[in-house]
Amino acid sequence: MPVKIRLARRGRRKAPFYHIIVADARSPRDGKFIEEIGKYNPLTKPATIELDRDKAFDWLMKGAQPTETARAILRFKGVLYRKHLARGVDKGAMDQEKADQMYQDYIESKEAKVAARFEATKAERALFLAAVSGTPKAIIKEHTAADAEAEQFQNVDVAEDTSPATEAAEQFQNVDITEEAAPAAEAAATPAAEEAAPVAEEAAPVAEEAAPAAPAAEEAAPAAEEAAPEKDAE
Repeated sequence: MPVKIRLARRGRRKAPFYHIIVADARSPRDGKFIEEIGKYNPLTKPATIELDRDKAFDWLMKGAQPTETARAILRFKGVLYRKHLARGVDKGAMDQEKADQMYQDYIESKEAKVAARFEATKAERALFLAAVSGTPKAIIKEHTAADAEAEQFQNVDVAEDTSPATEAAEQFQNVDITEEAAPAAEAAATPAAEEAAPVAEEAAPVAEEAAPAAPAAEEAAPAAEEAAPEKDAE
């Protein structure tokens, strides 16, 4: 009877997870199985894999054939590497103690990498939550020093740095411009007075010509007096 190591789907719609099972190749995917040796959840980052390595190794040595996805899982968990070392021991390339040591070193390094990936994912999620709904307390503590430096930089008194420029601007604004404007006013008034003087001189003869009209009025006065006695005699 051919035996396969494969996945059996579980979970609801659009949220699946899988059981790693050993089953008859003729059985349906989600039908009867011989033994369950692990679980696989592809929706987490990285994927969560729980596998009984000893049982998987025993079934491999008995001739069970894994499917493509199951083979990738067994390779990732080091079961295929253990089978490779077991063949080396059978051929006399190494002893069992050395093979076990190499297998343990491989498992430890692989588990360390997986743990580092989980920690990186956790940190990314914390940053995402901080950006969406607020900063967690741990991130607040990390950024407290930087925030204090930023506030100190914003509260720096710039009066000392800008005092020379400020004083120069104030001196420029407070300059008394009356002294500068007086020569300009004098320069503008002098030509105008000089131009007006000839006009006054030209107007003086006109007034003198009009003056002889006064003797005519004096000559007319005696005539009026001579006419007055005549009126009295009548």
